[in-house]
Amino acid sequence: MKSQRSVQDPGGKLYLVATPIGNLEDMTYRAIRVMQESAVIAAEDTRNTKKLCTHFSISTPLISYHEHNLSAGGDRILGILEEGGDVALVSDAGMPCISDPGADIAARAIEEGYAVVPVPGANAALSALIASGLPSQPFLFHGFPARKKADRKALFTGLAGRRETIIFYESPHRLKESLRDMEETFGPGRRIAIVRELTKKFEEILRGTVGEAAAWAAGTELKGEFCLVVEGTDEEQPEPEDEWWSGLSAKEHVEGLMDREGLPPKEAVKAAAKARGEAKRDVYRAYHLEE
Repeated sequence: MKSQRSVQDPGGKLYLVATPIGNLEDMTYRAIRVMQESAVIAAEDTRNTKKLCTHFSISTPLISYHEHNLSAGGDRILGILEEGGDVALVSDAGMPCISDPGADIAARAIEEGYAVVPVPGANAALSALIASGLPSQPFLFHGFPARKKADRKALFTGLAGRRETIIFYESPHRLKESLRDMEETFGPGRRIAIVRELTKKFEEILRGTVGEAAAWAAGTELKGEFCLVVEGTDEEQPEPEDEWWSGLSAKEHVEGLMDREGLPPKEAVKAAAKARGEAKRDVYRAYHLEE
């Protein structure tokens, strides 16, 4: 374990500053002060952040940092920190580093030993969770599901047995497909809350089942950004059975495969090594050691 520099130490600090997800009244006094006092503000979209700065009379210079310039933009931020300047990192809305490219530069700054300081504030996922009416703990935040249907269904299938409440983000043009896939994998009776346009004028929270949500989306013109909060399962999950070869030596495992499945020695060694997570050459040596 190693400690980062204290926020009281001299040298540049990277501030991860939360900004409103809709309602500007959610901006904190501390966020405004940090953005005013930093050497630069690193913004995902400088046009959006410029509007925010104008509203709160923040005149700090803006630089661009987004998923398409992670290397060059990150190098520039690290250069400012090295010179002793503070950097306020903001996303378009909410907390940096949550489904956001800020996670990359935060990790790089930590690796270089700079202080990385969170400035908390609005967050869509947690706001949706506490308003969903579903259990708030434990929960699992996933973010955006995969874009490709096969990958998305595999993801949902893997999560269907989790007991935690699960939080997703989803875009309006993929919501219908995601809900249909959820209906097939989570089941139509699983409870869900659909939360959109949080803190904005047309904020809406829909609560019901996955089946009802899929039917609603199919007949609705979808606009805005969505959070999906899905109930965890209450079904008992079967305990994994011990592998038949548990407790056997590598040699005994190979011999068991030859007896049970009729594999030749070469294939049995290969299968045993894969199952045990060991190098094939080590299993080969163990099998032939006493021959």
